Amino acid sequence: MKLATLKDSTRDGRLVVVSKDLTLCSEVGHIARTLQAALDDWAHVGPRLERVAEGLEVGSQPSMRFHEHDAASPLPRAYQWADGSAYVNHVELVRKARDGEMPESFWTDPLMYQGGSDSFIGPRDPIVVADEGYGIDMEGEVAVIVDDVPMGATPEQARDAIRLVMLVNDVSLRHLVPNELAKGFGFFQAKPASAFSPAAVTPDELGDAWKDGKLHLPLLVSCNGKAFGKANAGVDMIFDFGQLVAHAAKTRSLSAGSIIGSGTVSNKRDGGHGKSIADGGDGYSCIAEIRTIEKIETGAPKTPFLKFGDTVRIEMKDRTGHSIFGAIEQTVTEANGPSAA
Repeated sequence: MKLATLKDSTRDGRLVVVSKDLTLCSEVGHIARTLQAALDDWAHVGPRLERVAEGLEVGSQPSMRFHEHDAASPLPRAYQWADGSAYVNHVELVRKARDGEMPESFWTDPLMYQGGSDSFIGPRDPIVVADEGYGIDMEGEVAVIVDDVPMGATPEQARDAIRLVMLVNDVSLRHLVPNELAKGFGFFQAKPASAFSPAAVTPDELGDAWKDGKLHLPLLVSCNGKAFGKANAGVDMIFDFGQLVAHAAKTRSLSAGSIIGSGTVSNKRDGGHGKSIADGGDGYSCIAEIRTIEKIETGAPKTPFLKFGDTVRIEMKDRTGHSIFGAIEQTVTEANGPSAA
C-alpha cells in the first residue's frame, strides 16, 4: 500500500491512498483525514486503507489523478524525527573532512540526533536558505515511520513496529556544523527542515527488497540533471532499522508517527571509500563525501556545495525500473528571493 498527503488549507493536509504506479489516488477522509490519524489507530484503520488500495488497483474505487507536485511530505509535521547514521562509512568520511578521528564505538553503537519535526518541506518544494556560504548539501536517506514502540524494545520488536518506509532529503548546512559541534551540544542551525518522498509505502509493498530491516535497492541521487549517486541502501548499512528504532527507544517510548532515518546512504567499495559515477563507481548521496575523497586524493576539495538555482533529485526504482516512492526534486532558493515566497 502507498499513502500520500495532498496539500490543502490545513497544516496536515489530507490523506490519500495512491496506486502502485503512482498515477491515481483515492480520498480516504471517511477513514482517516490525515496520516497521523491513521497511525494513531493503525490496527483498525490500516486494514480499511488496504481495502481501498486493492479497490484502486482493480478500478472499483473512486479515484483521481495523483500529481507528485501536489503532495506534501507524507507527514507534513511529526511528533518526532530522529536521524541515525547507519552507514558508518559516511560518518568516517565527514569526520575526515573536519580532520576528526572516529571512535571505534561508532561501529557498535549508533549515532543519532533529534531533528526539527514541526514542519517538513514538500518533496517538490524549494530548499530555502539565507546564505550560500552556509555550505548547502543534500543527504539522500531512507526513513521509516513507526507505530507505538515501548521503552526498551528489542530490535525484533522495533522491526515489527515499522509501518511505512519513505525517502529523505536531510538538508545540511555543512559550514555551520563545526561550530555547533564544538559547543558539545549537537546540531541545530546546521539542520534545517528535511523533505520526504511523495509517497510512504508499507514494507510488504517492497517485496524481497525489504529484508532484515533494510531496503536493498539503489538510491538514485542527481544534481542539475547529472547522476551523482546510486549507492545501494542495503549495502554497508551497519545498523538495520530495527536496531536504529530500538536505539531511539532505549530510554523512552516512541509514539505512533515517529520517524527514524537511516543517515546518508553510503557504500564502501573494494576496501576503499567508493568512487564517483564518472569514475565508474556508485557515487555518493551527499556532496560532503565526494569533497572528502577529493581532499584525500588531491589535497583539496573541488566539488562545490549547492548554489541558488541548483536542483537535487532523489528517487528509488524497483527492479523493473518503476519509481516506488515518487521523487524528491527540489531547487535551492534564496530566502526572501522571488521564488521563495
